[in-house]
Order: sequence, then C-alpha cells, then structure tokens
Amino acid sequence: MKVKLGELTKIRTGKLDANAASVNGAYPFFTCSKEPLKISTYSYDSECVLVAGNGDLNVKYYNGKFDAYQRTYIIEDNGCGKLYIPYLYFFLDKYVEELRKLSIGGVIKYIKLGNLTEAQIELPNIDIQKRIVTILSKSKSIIESRQHELQLLDELIKARFVEMFGDCKLNPKGWDTVALGDISNVGSSKRVFVEDLKDIGIPFYRGTEVGALAEGKEIAPELFIAPEHYNELIAATGKPEIGDLLMPSICPDGRIWVVDTEEPFYFKDGRVLWVHSISSAFDPVFLLFTLKDRIMADYSSIASGTTFAELKLFALKQCQIFNVPMEVQKQFVGFIRQVDKSKAVVQKALDEAQLLFDSLMQQYFG
Repeated sequence: MKVKLGELTKIRTGKLDANAASVNGAYPFFTCSKEPLKISTYSYDSECVLVAGNGDLNVKYYNGKFDAYQRTYIIEDNGCGKLYIPYLYFFLDKYVEELRKLSIGGVIKYIKLGNLTEAQIELPNIDIQKRIVTILSKSKSIIESRQHELQLLDELIKARFVEMFGDCKLNPKGWDTVALGDISNVGSSKRVFVEDLKDIGIPFYRGTEVGALAEGKEIAPELFIAPEHYNELIAATGKPEIGDLLMPSICPDGRIWVVDTEEPFYFKDGRVLWVHSISSAFDPVFLLFTLKDRIMADYSSIASGTTFAELKLFALKQCQIFNVPMEVQKQFVGFIRQVDKSKAVVQKALDEAQLLFDSLMQQYFG
C-alpha cells in the first residue's frame, strides 16, 4: 500500500540565512551543502529527515539539536504512528533521484513543497519497516567499511612516500630538485568548440572525467568529437600516450591520472593540464606522487583565481620535483603496485556491496 508523505508527516523549512552560520558553534547548521556547518544556537530538536531544497538536493537523517537554512525541508512524523523515520530516510535517499527530475529553476535548481507532500511511499507496518531499515543499515555499513579500507590504503601510500622522501615543500631529506618544466612538456590541448561536440565518436574528456579516472573510477563519456576532427587535432598537438599525466586545472586534492590506455580520446583545453614527453630519468608513477604531494602541500601558492583557484601552466612548469635516483623511485613504485593489488580486492568487494545495496533499495522502494 502506498501513501502520500503529506498524510504521514509534517514538513517545515529552516529559518536562518546561511550567512548567519559560524564555524565555532555547538550545533549543526544544515544548508544545501553535503556537510553541516556549526552555529551557536539551535531552533530544532527532533528526529527527522532533512532534504536540501535546492542545490545538491541531498538527504540526511538526523536526531538531535540543529538549525537549518531556510531552503532546507525538515520532515517529521505527524504523530500518526505509522511511519518509522529511519525508513523514511532510506525512501527519500532513493526518491531524491526523482526529486532532481522534478526540480525547477535556472542555474540553481530547487524543489517545491508539493514535490515532497505528493510523493508516495510504500507503507508496510512498523515492524516490517524496522526490519527493512536493519537490512539496509547493515548493507550501508559494509559499503562504508570498504570505503574506509580504501582510504586507509591511500593513507598508507602517503605515509610510505613521506617515509622515503619526506615532505615535498620542506624537503627535510635535502633531495636535489628540478622544475617540472625542465623534465617534461607541460601544456594542454587544442581548443574544441561546443559546435564540434558530437553524440558519438572519439571520447572527449573534461576535468570531471579526468578526475574520476585519477580516482580509479570507471567513466561513461558523455561528449565526443568526430574521428576526422580528432585526427586533425592530434596532428597539431600530438595525443596522450601511456605514462603521460593528466589533471583537472582545479586540483587541490591532487587528482592526477597516469594515462593507462591506448584507446583514442581527446580533452578540454585549459581545464585539463597535460604533462608529457617525460624524461626517462623519472618514473611516471613516482612523478605523479611527488607532484601530487607538492600540489596538495602548497596549492594556494601554485594555483590562482578568485572564485575557483586553478593550476596555471606557468606555475605548474615551475613546480619543484625531487630528483631521486631511479632505483629508489622503482622501490616506491613497487610498493604502490602491491598496495594497488589490495585496493583492487577491496574495490571489487565495495562494488559488490554497492550493487547489493542498490538492488535492495530497488526491491523496497521501486
């Protein structure tokens, strides 16, 4: 049996403007961002589901004291006794896909109250709701555990890098350094105009796709260029080869992809930076990690811009890289490959857990 949310809940909105938030307070201040800020007062104290009414349209379960931005919907049980709030959270976490389709507006999309009150939720009895929540919570916990394992493995790599080479900014081990531009070509691509983009053809990567590849994720290209246009472009600029480095221009987290495919693709000028023709004295994987450490340690001095700090070619060329003997580089790269084997096992388990969770969500909520 399906019931409209408006018959089971009371829905109100937050009151404070986001500008009132302060990072020094005691209670969460929920906005349309994924993470709550902190403020020093609160307006609510309840078990509820919070839905960001615009922007990212994310969903969060909360039970306690909080305040909320005026475009945050606060959804609570209306006292009917038929709805288990954690069950509502899982429903809305699935239904947010539909809310995104229903959102309206220009640059910033938003949802209307009616999008929530008219939503229909499958409503078994409370005991069954609780049983479903237990199953979904355990499944989600497994996913979070696998994600944490991957995070720990990444931290292990960082720790090993620091142990072997030290901090790139401080250089406590006194390594000789060399500018990136002196050991490689640092550039971008030839401009591809919007009217040149196609629905099929050679994949065209933006910073988003390159960043995902750097994280080891599979991607589904959305943009393409015609093969004949691709041939013209690579005749002018060359093409990325295995071992080249690509990175989004907005890259504070050091998401750098070592190209690992011979399949043809091209990429967006300016928004993706290209390090290629790398000196044979440098292993690309070692270069990735020393460059990543350098960028993350001192991004503010390397990047520039007001709204979004971007890496610029001239600054990237000047980045100082540890000039480490090749045999030492190879030791580090060998360690990386061993860790990557472990990461592949964990990632496979994570993918399976996510697939199970998605299947359960589909089974319970359609």
